[in-house]
Amino acid sequence: MKINAVVFTLFSFGILINSYAFSQGSVVEVVEKQGQWSLLVNGEDFYVRGAGGVDEMDLIKSIGGNTVRTWGIENAQEVLDEAHEKGLKVMLGFWIQHERHGFDYNNEVKIKNQLESCRRAVQKYKDHPALLMWGLGNEYELQYSNTKVWKAVNDIAKMVQEEDPNHPTCTVTAGTNDTKLKYVMEVLTDIDIYGINTYGDIGNVKNVLIKGDFKGPYMITEWGPTGHWESPKTKWSSSIEQSSTEKAASYLNRYQESIASQGKQCIGSFAFLWGQKQEYTSTWYGLFTDDGTPTEAIDELQYCWSGRYPTNRAPKLDSIRFENSTKIKNLVLAPGKKYELEIFATDRERDKLSYKWELYQESTDLKSGGDAENKPPLIYGKIKGSSKNEIILKAPLTEGRYRLFVFVNDEEKVAYMNVPFYVENDPGIAAKKVRFKSQTLKSFNE
Repeated sequence: MKINAVVFTLFSFGILINSYAFSQGSVVEVVEKQGQWSLLVNGEDFYVRGAGGVDEMDLIKSIGGNTVRTWGIENAQEVLDEAHEKGLKVMLGFWIQHERHGFDYNNEVKIKNQLESCRRAVQKYKDHPALLMWGLGNEYELQYSNTKVWKAVNDIAKMVQEEDPNHPTCTVTAGTNDTKLKYVMEVLTDIDIYGINTYGDIGNVKNVLIKGDFKGPYMITEWGPTGHWESPKTKWSSSIEQSSTEKAASYLNRYQESIASQGKQCIGSFAFLWGQKQEYTSTWYGLFTDDGTPTEAIDELQYCWSGRYPTNRAPKLDSIRFENSTKIKNLVLAPGKKYELEIFATDRERDKLSYKWELYQESTDLKSGGDAENKPPLIYGKIKGSSKNEIILKAPLTEGRYRLFVFVNDEEKVAYMNVPFYVENDPGIAAKKVRFKSQTLKSFNE
């Protein structure tokens, strides 16, 4: 009985020790020394090698990542706990409401309620050891007109600093320009770190900051492929997506040229999207496909974060041919007619490759700012040989915009690309024009 009592006492004491240790949050500081900005966690340098998303935390850690980012506090406790278990930090985001979603920044009651909601979250999570910083809002200035949102965000930053002096605040804009930077510097005076979401324009960030004489610390809080709004277009205004191989090259180049090279002020970044979503297409931003398979760009992130590539790398796409031609930018097809396509891919480890082709109508459920979109339904019965590298595509009978996807898999990782095309009822009539959203399409292929 005495032994049991001693064991119970020691067990209870162990629980108390673990609970006490777990309740001690990190002390995170943003410091500047001779023009060099750094993030310190418990006094040690911490450069953010971050993933925008919270899936597959083991993989993030294994390839050299150290931080995850959320956009809201949904499942915050679970995210923080798992990150701590995996040895990762968290930029915990608060979703600051957007005017474009109907929020009224003239309504003082709503503004106060939003601030108090953030206060409760700060009080709840401020001592969690996985917490790195607070992310106060994301692209709330997108398609807005009421500039009072800037003061509302700064008031939240003031509150956070009062409630939790041990973790810095960051706020995030959709890209940056002279006007946005002016508000950041003159109104967001209680924000510690400026976060910038940027894609194809990432190379211009340093020019904007230099021109605006911004001397503070910043992070690239979303970066990755070229955005659908800044990509080349077909004649019928469909955006042309980079292949996974082209995206992988973009991740490497953009990290080296526009993130790692800006070490005096840039204290880290978050690669987007560590996960998958339908945004313009189902593959545009995700670092995984919709079945959870890792893509080529993750190999490049591992190299950027750790200086080494994985043992097994993703397949690489070389080219695609349509009717034995590489000219695929403006394909106009006849309804019901059959066409030959072939994808060329290689694998560094000479793994056996499998192929999958899918056909969809072009998505019409298009939103802005990353708002949720629905994936269009799969079109069946139009592809012969869909598990091979060569197929015969039978064009749909209905006139309109379509997109053909191909996925090349080595059983662990995947490469992909897609080809937009237009089905026109009378493609043989030269110089015929098709009206689509005020765009004119000539009926010939490039």
